Amino acid sequence: MKPFAFTRATDVDTAIRAATQPGARFLAGGTNIVDLMKEGVEAPDQLVDINRLPLAAIEAQPAGGLRLGALARNSDTANHPVLRTRYPLVAQAILAGASGQLRNAATNGGNLRQRTRCPYFYDVTQPCNKREPGTGCSALQGFNRNHAVLGTSAKCIASYPGDMAQALHALDAVVQLQGPSGRRTIPIAQFHRLPGETPELDANLAPGELITAIDLPAESARFAQRSHYLKVRDRASYAFALVSVAAALDMEGSRIRQARICLGGVAHMPWRAREAEALLQGAEPNMALFRQAAEAALAGATGFEHNRFKIELVRRSIVRALETTSRSTA
Repeated sequence: MKPFAFTRATDVDTAIRAATQPGARFLAGGTNIVDLMKEGVEAPDQLVDINRLPLAAIEAQPAGGLRLGALARNSDTANHPVLRTRYPLVAQAILAGASGQLRNAATNGGNLRQRTRCPYFYDVTQPCNKREPGTGCSALQGFNRNHAVLGTSAKCIASYPGDMAQALHALDAVVQLQGPSGRRTIPIAQFHRLPGETPELDANLAPGELITAIDLPAESARFAQRSHYLKVRDRASYAFALVSVAAALDMEGSRIRQARICLGGVAHMPWRAREAEALLQGAEPNMALFRQAAEAALAGATGFEHNRFKIELVRRSIVRALETTSRSTA
């Protein structure tokens, strides 16, 4: 590991100023960046420790939403009584991720910023446009079982590894940011990026910008009674998703007033299946409808040599998640 400077920030402004220096990175739980440093994938000149910043509160908002502090640990977030009651989809997604030990260390902000687990990204002897732009994507002709089938580009087919973010995308969360130019908010749908021509960029953040909180809107609490996070993986715990589905339904009588579906493990970012959501709106839930929605969600999917099975797996997972959600009452 390359030697680096270490700065312990005592306030947000100090942290941001330090992070604007070339080669500086924020350090919170460290569950991802420390691994990347050990593997030589990232070699920051300076780590800015933000763990002492007052950003760990989880607070109900005056308008009825819930603010998740960026430094709140994943375990504390998943077990918060208001989150479990009003936004259970987020709690389910967090608890499906990693292990209890990692959830005790990982932060909400860091969770959003975690990087792909593509083996070619981690292997510094292999070409990787995400790690070193312009060198090529080894996964295109390599072993690509865990890679994306939606939103890919010729530059990168890596998949997003997280769980919590799928639930946040499904519930239209808003990310609070603070940086050298001040404060701003960004809908989570605009936070993550597809690879396009710049796969090295995972999120739409300016240099030195810090996630301070994640807001769950009051109106998304209407999905509390019918929501489900389905994670399909190779083993029951401590494994990243081959496919995941965050599904939520808001019912009006026997019809679906509004549906939310966000897929994980299938794209460079959490993938909202908006065509499927539109198809479900106003309809009565049934298996045939769920299959149509699954087809709509996968209309643009393209598999590669080792991951074509994912397309059918996603279809079946969407149907299963919607079926479970439609029968749920809490």
